[in-house]
Amino acid sequence: MKTFTRRDFGWTLGKGITATALLGSTSLACGQSAKNENKKLGVALVGLGSYSTYQLAPSLQDTEHCYLAGIVTGTKEKEQVWQDKYGIPKENTYNYDNFDTIANNEDIDIVYVVLPNSMHADFSIRAAKAGKHVICEKPMAISVAECDAIIDACNKAGVKLSVGYRMQSDPYTKEVKKYVAEKTFGNVHFVSSDAGYISNGNPDQWRLNKELSGGGALMNMGVYSIQTSIYGCGSNPSSVSAQEFSTRPDYFKDTDETITAQFEFPNGAVAHMMTSHNANGNRLKSHCSNGWFELDPAHSYGPISGRTSNGNVISFPHQRQQALQMDDFAKHILMGTPNVAPGEMGKRDMIIVEAIYRSIAEGGKKQTLDLGNMGIVG
Repeated sequence: MKTFTRRDFGWTLGKGITATALLGSTSLACGQSAKNENKKLGVALVGLGSYSTYQLAPSLQDTEHCYLAGIVTGTKEKEQVWQDKYGIPKENTYNYDNFDTIANNEDIDIVYVVLPNSMHADFSIRAAKAGKHVICEKPMAISVAECDAIIDACNKAGVKLSVGYRMQSDPYTKEVKKYVAEKTFGNVHFVSSDAGYISNGNPDQWRLNKELSGGGALMNMGVYSIQTSIYGCGSNPSSVSAQEFSTRPDYFKDTDETITAQFEFPNGAVAHMMTSHNANGNRLKSHCSNGWFELDPAHSYGPISGRTSNGNVISFPHQRQQALQMDDFAKHILMGTPNVAPGEMGKRDMIIVEAIYRSIAEGGKKQTLDLGNMGIVG
């Protein structure tokens, strides 16, 4: 595949401190954890498109354990604007040609890759080789092989890796997982999940370019439906079959418009998901043996809303999901807390994505999923 740069498309686009358990010295380990609680890790955003501009950068003003320390952009005009707005030193400002010299910058602990999907693997691997912890925006990559390459690079470099699954840090998601784990409404029998929006923008945008995006709605919004189907049921699926629909082939020339898929789970539960770039969808509902629970909206930046069959409203104070997400990763690095969205989760979802595309290519044939050894659920 041809290598693309941000400049080609004009797209607006660690060694860090690792908490370790010190064997045989509980008091020392606790002291180290307490000491690290007062540290803040520097984050560099790679790509200053709309998500970095309107979500990540503002969220980094609300984080407790990390802060915006640097930027990487291919648009020269943006450098001064961001430096002035966020107080970013000139020496913490990089472009795509000198990116690898970020290895010498002790201010930057975490690199957050916010680029078109086809560029995730390249910059995540380069960030790892530079000794920086990595957050790779979803989807993790455009193939399982690329996911493996990212994971391998981070392991070899001894750095931490997370995927930009903001919903994994959202309190509504945690509440849903709690309902499933504690069987609040009994065993889950059927899950329905929709994630989509109507795209009427520039037909030349990178999301509609398969070489840049790796796919259409499934690669963009579909990962939300996959994730909610899984944590709405509480286990990884054992099989999937899928269908693709197109009503605007003149606009969606290169990528999938709407995809539906059906999952089967080892515990006997089933799930149906829909994702689209031409239909609105933003809902999760789990039907159980003794009732149901749902989130509607379920995937948006918030506020989320939920309800249950016993008449309760699921409600939490609104917080920026991206701030919670980045703080969770920083705490994982600093204090050894669980990594709520590890690279293995991104790989698992890409295994499912590839199986969905394979099912469509084979006329909806059921695809067996061997995810039992992944060690990742939810």
